[in-house]
Amino acid sequence: MGRAPPLPAFLLHLLFLLGGVRCSAGAALGCGSPPSTDGVCARLIRPLGYPCSEHIVETEDGYVLSVQHIPHGRRAFGKTSGPPVFLQHGLFQGGDTWFVNSVEESLGFILADSGFDVWVGNVRGTRWSYGHVTLSENDKAFWDWSWQELAQYDLLAMIEYVYSTTNSKIFFVGHSQGTIMALAAFTMPNVVRMIESAALLCPISYLDHISSSFVLRAVGLHLDQLLLTIGIHQLNFRSDMGIQILDSVCDGHMDCNNLLTAITGKNCCFNASRIDYYLEYEPHPSSTKNLNHLFQMIRTGTFAKYDYGWLRNVIHYGRLHPPAFDLAKIPDSLPIWMGYGGSDALADVADVRRTVNELRSKPKLFYIDKYGHIDFIMSVKAKDDVYGNLIRFFRSQGWSSSY
Repeated sequence: MGRAPPLPAFLLHLLFLLGGVRCSAGAALGCGSPPSTDGVCARLIRPLGYPCSEHIVETEDGYVLSVQHIPHGRRAFGKTSGPPVFLQHGLFQGGDTWFVNSVEESLGFILADSGFDVWVGNVRGTRWSYGHVTLSENDKAFWDWSWQELAQYDLLAMIEYVYSTTNSKIFFVGHSQGTIMALAAFTMPNVVRMIESAALLCPISYLDHISSSFVLRAVGLHLDQLLLTIGIHQLNFRSDMGIQILDSVCDGHMDCNNLLTAITGKNCCFNASRIDYYLEYEPHPSSTKNLNHLFQMIRTGTFAKYDYGWLRNVIHYGRLHPPAFDLAKIPDSLPIWMGYGGSDALADVADVRRTVNELRSKPKLFYIDKYGHIDFIMSVKAKDDVYGNLIRFFRSQGWSSSY
């Protein structure tokens, strides 16, 4: 893809014409201040009786990430930890997403109680990984990244840390953006050698058939390019500007009273009564460049590196167009399980099938027609509907447990 077409002039002023903006979309995401950053362990895990420790991992490009470690469940004090499993969250989420439901409903707790040695990742820019060795979050350069860097640097650094600490190959679980990161990273031999098997919830590598009304309108408005043009490099939907961005997309064009449905599609089994509690932790910040990269995927139908435009592509990649991530490079020796739903407006069934067709291996597919994008991590029925099947898949790879 070459240089993007010029943006209409009115779009350049759009965000500044919202002086009387409501907090309709913003209210759906919480208008209060974010919680104190005293760690996932202290806030969510230890109070419920689980052992938990905080770890710091530095990436090759200087970002300081937090990783949580839950060595076993509440019933296993004094026992040897089981095999390591690493959980990678999605876009605008953090490691807390695996623990915000009850201990009977949250995958992080369920895996610990099933005998796994649980490790939890938090990518750069989230409230738990808000650091860099030289840069401040107020620096433009701090936000100069997309999911490409999350795969090549963040995921690599965290997986290497767990692999070296446990001296064991790792079971991987990712959701949404966590699967984009994984599929890109698994094309790199230095990453995939450390993975025992992978479970991908709502797997994404292509976004050709995305049906989210909110996202499609934002793409049509060239919202990502607009934000970069006017110098907004951090996306924080808890800020006043973030609330205005949401309202500008919704206003007069769609009903965003249920913003979650507008973005992800209908979720069958999401516990809406807990929304205020969820909003104590989410959404997390991300970068505008990350959104731009995702929107590039929607516009072009590719699973490729970030498109800088022809000239800068030559500088970065030595070619006019960004190179694609070749899914056929993922070795067929890596066992993969994929869980996806018929009501998912982001990880569409047709796109999942395209991903499957480009892999050398034949993944184990697990489909639930009524499930949406959020159901796979927050459904009150996910333990019975999804997680039991996922755990049986991991155990089929040669590990057995008495738990």
